[in-house]
Formats: sequence, structure tokens, C-alpha cells
Amino acid sequence: MVADDPVVDTKGWGTGMAAANIRDVAHRAGVSVASVSRALNGHSNVHPDTRAKVNAAAKALGYVPHAGARSLSMARTHAIGVVLPDLHGEFFSEIVRGMDREASGRGYQLLLSNMHADIDMASHATRAMRGRVDGLVVMAPQVDAAGLEILLPPGLPAVLVHSADGSGRPLLRIDSQHGAETMTRHLLAIGKRRIVHITGPAGNIDSAERQAGFLAAMAERGDAEPIVVAGDFSDDGGAAAVRDLLAVGTRFDAVFAANDMMALGALTVLRDAGIDVPGDVAVAGFDDVPLARYLALTTMRVHMAEIGAQAVARLVAQLEGKGADASTELLVPDLVVRQTTQSEKARR
Repeated sequence: MVADDPVVDTKGWGTGMAAANIRDVAHRAGVSVASVSRALNGHSNVHPDTRAKVNAAAKALGYVPHAGARSLSMARTHAIGVVLPDLHGEFFSEIVRGMDREASGRGYQLLLSNMHADIDMASHATRAMRGRVDGLVVMAPQVDAAGLEILLPPGLPAVLVHSADGSGRPLLRIDSQHGAETMTRHLLAIGKRRIVHITGPAGNIDSAERQAGFLAAMAERGDAEPIVVAGDFSDDGGAAAVRDLLAVGTRFDAVFAANDMMALGALTVLRDAGIDVPGDVAVAGFDDVPLARYLALTTMRVHMAEIGAQAVARLVAQLEGKGADASTELLVPDLVVRQTTQSEKARR
């Protein structure tokens, strides 16, 4: 038998309303009390549909298990949980740098976790953080609305970064489609017509929007020929994509990769093959990671550290009672033209 958890009714504070308990959640979700306990405590042996029903019921009833209630009460931890798709690479390190700068300036510490591309593992991590953090910043570009309900513990304040759906929570996103349109128009403006676009992973919201922006801008020119090939956001993925195109004799005069790391991989293969960049083939990326600046890569600059800082600032505003702004903020990237798309003559 599972005992009722002490609860805080976040909807009924000061109103005289009775607090919901674990049995109320079980009744509303149509599952057993034990299933509710396992779902809310992050056990891995819970079916995703059951977990989603339990989370929805708990949210509707304002039910918060006692560990979560502590983080919403006076027993603050002054820690923020951060869940990212990966902890490696310059993109994520820049975001964490901005988060850490903002958090430390406001008296908070960060607790980091990696999603490992597994929603159940990530859900377990976020529930393990309950009671140890005051709120969460979650970057989930491959998680849909249903997945977010599995991922996010009920009652724990959260801010989302690069998610397809805020589900009523604050959300910060790069305007990836606009950025891709801008970069593609730049390549067209310098005379490129057979442009290769290397996509990111399937199901990734940024990858999908960048591909959409590329195709939209290419469609504006009747003589443009788009070539779309699959990538995975890694330098090896970008290198493999271009190597395969060269192997089968595909003609192209520009490569626009959906992130900088793939662009840098493509650049290496082109130069190793003796192809002049940008004379024969121009190369461009997206993000403006520090390495791109050293290798003179044309790219769309995403202010990664600023995104991290803004996410923490919006979460702290919730935690300090300044309101939970559930709006979506689109951050527009900037075109940065460097040597990989600019001829020596143009640079003079």
C-alpha cells in the first residue's frame, strides 16, 4: 500500500480549498495509487500513456508531491536544473556559459543533465531533480507536446528553450526559418545556384525550420536548384555528406549546412579535394560557434550565451513571484559574412 504524500495545493493557497491527494490523482487518471506514485517519482517501468495521464491529472488538480512542494515553499534550494540534448560541443557550452553567468549573478547554482536522446531517461532525470532544484530550464528540440508532459514534473516551474511547443510555459526559440532564408538569399546574391543544404537530425525543430527556410528562399529564384542531403549536426556528418556528393559526381557551387559543425566538416573535405572555397564552392553554416570565427566561416550568428542567460532570467522571475510569462520569444539570428563565401577581390 502506498501512503499519501504530503501536498501543497498551489491553486488553493489562501482560498480555503481542500488540497488534492494522491488518491484524487489516481481517480482522475483512472489508474492505481501505486501507478501514480511510480509515475510521479520517475520510475522507468511506467508506460508513457500512463505517465502522461498521471501528469495531466496532477496538473489539473494542482497536486504537488511533498518534495516538489518544498521547492515551492520557503525551503528554497537556490539551484536550477538544466536538461540539454547534449553536454558536449561548442553550441551547448556557450548556452551553459550564459546560464551560469546569469544564475551565479542572481545567487543560484546549476545542476546539469543530458537527455541522451531518450525521453524516458530525461524524464527520470527531471524527476530526480525534484526537491533538489527550484525550477528547470529544458532544451528539448526533438520533443513534442505530449513528450513535454512526460518530461516535466507537475508543479515545478520551467522555462523551455528550442522546443516545438511551449505547452503553456515560457519558451525561447531561434527564428531558424528566417535565418535560413537570409543565408540562402546571401548565397543566391553572390551568384550561387546549385546549393546543397545539409540538414540536421530528423525530428529536430531547428533542422526542420532551417530546411523550410532554405527551400522557401530557393523557390524565389526560377533558376535555383536545391539539393537536400541528410546530416546529423556533427562535423563527421557534414564531411560524409559532401564526400558522398563528390563520389557520385554531383555538381554544386555552394554548401549551406544547418549548423556550423557540419559546415566545418564539409569545408575540410572540399579543401582536401583541392576545391577552391569560395571560388568554386561557397560554404556557410548556422550558429557562429567560436571555432567558426577562427576558420572564417560565413554563418548565421545565434547569440547562444544570451539565450541561456535569458532562459535563467525568465525562470528566476517566476521563482521570485514576478509572474510566469508563458509567451514564446523568437530570437532573430544575424548574418555574418566571412571568407568562405566572399572572394579575395570582394574582401579588398
